Amino acid sequence: MTATAPNPLISAADQKDIEELERRIIAYQTGKEDEERFKHFRLTRGVYGQRQSGVQMFRTKIPFGHIKPDQLVALADISERYTNGNLHLTTRQNIQLHYVKLSDSSDVWRDLTEAGLTAMGACGNTVRNITASPLAGIDPEEPFDVTPYVQASFEYFLRNPICQEMGRKIKPAFSSSDKDSAFTYFHDFGFIPHLKNGKRGFKVLLGGGLGAVSMVAQTAYEFLPEDQLIPFMEAGIRVFDRYGEREKRMKARMKFLLKKLGLEELMRLIEQERTAVQHKSYSVDTVWQPHTGTIPSDNFASIEPTDEALYSKWLETNVIDQKQKGYHAVAIRVPLGNLAAQQTRILAELIKTFASEDVRITINQGLLLRFVPPSALPHLFNGLYGLDLALPGFDSTADITSCPGTDTCALGVTKSTSLATRLEQLVFEEFPDLIGSRAIRIKISGCMNSCGQHMAANIGLHGSSMRIGPRIAPAMQLVVGGGIAPDGRGFIAQKVIKLPTRRIPDALRRLFNDYQEESGTGEYYNDYAIRKGKRYFYDLLNDLANTETLTDLDFQDWGEQEEYKQEIGVGECAGVSLDLVSTILQDAEDKIEAARLSLGAQAWSDAIYHAYAAMVIGAKALLLANDRKCNAQKGILKDFDEHLLPNHTNELIDILDFRRSGTSPATDGKSGAENHQLLSLSDIVLSINKEQPNREFAIAYHHAAEQFIHWVQTTRRNQLISAGGDKLVVDQYYKA
Repeated sequence: MTATAPNPLISAADQKDIEELERRIIAYQTGKEDEERFKHFRLTRGVYGQRQSGVQMFRTKIPFGHIKPDQLVALADISERYTNGNLHLTTRQNIQLHYVKLSDSSDVWRDLTEAGLTAMGACGNTVRNITASPLAGIDPEEPFDVTPYVQASFEYFLRNPICQEMGRKIKPAFSSSDKDSAFTYFHDFGFIPHLKNGKRGFKVLLGGGLGAVSMVAQTAYEFLPEDQLIPFMEAGIRVFDRYGEREKRMKARMKFLLKKLGLEELMRLIEQERTAVQHKSYSVDTVWQPHTGTIPSDNFASIEPTDEALYSKWLETNVIDQKQKGYHAVAIRVPLGNLAAQQTRILAELIKTFASEDVRITINQGLLLRFVPPSALPHLFNGLYGLDLALPGFDSTADITSCPGTDTCALGVTKSTSLATRLEQLVFEEFPDLIGSRAIRIKISGCMNSCGQHMAANIGLHGSSMRIGPRIAPAMQLVVGGGIAPDGRGFIAQKVIKLPTRRIPDALRRLFNDYQEESGTGEYYNDYAIRKGKRYFYDLLNDLANTETLTDLDFQDWGEQEEYKQEIGVGECAGVSLDLVSTILQDAEDKIEAARLSLGAQAWSDAIYHAYAAMVIGAKALLLANDRKCNAQKGILKDFDEHLLPNHTNELIDILDFRRSGTSPATDGKSGAENHQLLSLSDIVLSINKEQPNREFAIAYHHAAEQFIHWVQTTRRNQLISAGGDKLVVDQYYKA
């Protein structure tokens, strides 16, 4: 690789990431790196395999969905240069590019970085994009603007060693008010701003999640002072990393750890872990604000809207008063979240002219423009009308959220996008009174994993199938009763019935009509759904599930001309792992080197965590070499002490002796020989949360890790001499 001059638009950290991605791609393509190991690496860099062979989905990481017009243009250029020319807005306020060649991935990342964007931690077992209410900063009901706290959290955990290789992902969210427009109740960490005696803080929610097993988050704190937000998140992530499930992927989220331990015990472990957190208090620069550019003045010439009736409906449903008097926020409905490159460029110019440059991607796959003066509204409407983006009914029944489904996702079961388009058409043609109504929100996922957030919808659908004799019909599992009530209550939907996909429009008609006829005056849909009970809805729709009346058309998915064929791939986070013990040991050596570099940079907390990871990986390697399964990190240490330590106590007494640094929690000043019965790897490794992350402890802890890994390598070499070859590790054995 030819050295190039430093690019002033690319930071040293980003340049390092780009170069590492280039090296690993070449290593993989030349057969020098195993496919599974490379997959785990590239996922944390936003590179995710598509349903179509040979191409990738590339996901950006955009905290609180803040993006500038020039960045939209940069993404449009990238999409035409490397992809199919489409930008896809997601429910996590990100933008995805599809059909990216693997060999182009590092170039895409370089171009992203030059535009001030990143993909680090966009996929994989990391802290994912941190979402927030798109109205944050302009919401008339917010106690204060949460935006600076989101940005500070994003910066703190980006590349942080505690959260790069967890058992599963962590998804945080910040609401702007108690109305919880960020859906904090189904996130791993949720934060709602509160004031107490004039002081800022947050109501903290913990352990929520959607997916096949959805759970409402529990309240960890009614009020956590603002300076404790990041220390709490770090301590919680450390506990999740250590105790979280790793063998059974579907049980490896924070919600399952909370269910297993209970809130009281989980909070006890988090409080215990605070000792290891470098910052006991972390102040956020609350003056920080995202780039806004020049906010336009209210002096645009009078102009007539292109379509007066549509403009009136658009004003009613898509324009919101800001807390800053004299300005409006304008929401843009983006069908299916898809923007074409040229459409995006023209839109960017409209934004620069009629709004601030602080654009927010919304959690329902739209855009929110801010600081639009009243006289600019008809001008903006006309410009959007010319782009087919002046659609009324933002965040209403007519604005249906949908993941890409079988268009690009390997896990997709059905074509959710085509169904969403058909249902939006049904609302506009048959139920125009629901255009703008927020009584019923509809969300669709192509499978049960809830990328379309169907379990958080008043009416939700996820892809499925039905076998009828030798044929398979595409189907949708219908759920009701999820979402956010106007008063901020969070609901998880209940499964009702599975129906052939082609019959979903008929089902929706019945649900709409029944709600209009049977609900009380002003009764919120979920209260009506609970009052009626899911059996009521099952009976209402049951005849549509009758497979004896299916026609040939029912065996075709929406948007398809051929008969449905079920083709479900393997999700990128669920693949089988194949590895050699020697390569796992290389991971441990890499962690030791990372710890050494962190020591040199006086990053004591990072050095300690790298050393911690090295010892856990080293213990895992020997357990795997002895045919012991590995799960949670805490379990690895326990199994090592139980199964391996008894045969190696004398060898490890001096290696794991902290007496020289005076920091051992196990020896109490006695000699190693006197304390051999107390010695355990757990005692040494878990001293991480019993000591302050200072220079003295970091050096001693790193020394212990170096000594231990050296011993592990020596032990393994002796085993190989006897065994005559390395051991292949398969599937669950490796995942911890």
